[in-house]
Amino acid sequence: MAITDHILDLLVTYGFQVLGALAILGLGLLLARWVGNALQRVLQQQDMEPPVRMLLVRMTKGLVLLFVLLTALEKLGVQIGPFLAGIGVVGLGVGIAMQGVLSDVIAGLTIIFTKPYRVGEYVELIGVEGQVVTISVFSTILEHTDRSRVVIPNRKVIGEVLHNFGDVRQLKLTVGVAYGADLNKALAVARSLVLANPRVLQDPAPLVGIAVLADSAITVSIQPWVKVADYLTVQAELYRAIVEEFRLQRIEIPFPQQEVRLLGPS
Repeated sequence: MAITDHILDLLVTYGFQVLGALAILGLGLLLARWVGNALQRVLQQQDMEPPVRMLLVRMTKGLVLLFVLLTALEKLGVQIGPFLAGIGVVGLGVGIAMQGVLSDVIAGLTIIFTKPYRVGEYVELIGVEGQVVTISVFSTILEHTDRSRVVIPNRKVIGEVLHNFGDVRQLKLTVGVAYGADLNKALAVARSLVLANPRVLQDPAPLVGIAVLADSAITVSIQPWVKVADYLTVQAELYRAIVEEFRLQRIEIPFPQQEVRLLGPS
C-alpha cells in the first residue's frame, strides 16, 4: 500500500511536468518543421546552390530544436545553467580548433548573399582565373580552359580584389601587316571576318584598329566580345580565317627580319 501511495505521489508531483515537457517537444517539432518550410520557400526565391539552401534550412531547424529541448528540460526541473555553460566551453574549443572552417562558412554565406560572382561567370582573383563552376559554403571552384579545376577556400576570397568578367570575354588578337600594304583594305578584311563569325557578339561592337607601329610590321588589333565558352574556339577560327583571307587578298604578313651589312676594310 505504501509503494502504491509513493507512486501516486510521484505521478502527482512530476506527471504534469512530464506532460508539459512532452507537449513542448511536440509543439517544438511542429514549429521546427514550419520554420524550415517557410525558410525553404524564401530561399527558393534566391539564386543559390541547392546544397547550400538545404544546409541553411537544416541549421535553422537544428537551432529551433535545441531551443525547444532546453525549454523541455527546464520544464522537468533540470538546471540548464551548467548545461549551457558546458555547451559554451565546448563551443569555444570547437571554434578555436575549427576557426579556418568557420571562416570559410561565414565567407561562403557572405558570397552567397552578396553575389560578387555567379556560377558560369569568368573571374580573376588572388592570382588565378577561370570560370566559376561551383559555389559552396566552404569553397569556390574555378575551371580553367584546359579543364583543370582550382579550389579556393572562401576565406581567401573575401577582402581580395576580384575581377569579374561576367559571362562574356573580350578577345585580344593581333596580326602584323607590311608597311607597304593597303591599311584600309587590311582593316576592312579583318572587320568583315570578325563580323562574319557567328560566335562573335554584335553588342558590344568588335574593335578593329592599328595598335602598334612595330619594327617589321604594322600591328593590327582585333578585339571582339564572345561568350566565355566560345573564347578559345573563336580565337582559333579568327586567326585561321585572317591568315587564309590575307593570303587570298595578297595582304603581306611580314616576319621579323634584320638587315646585316658587312663592311670590308676601307
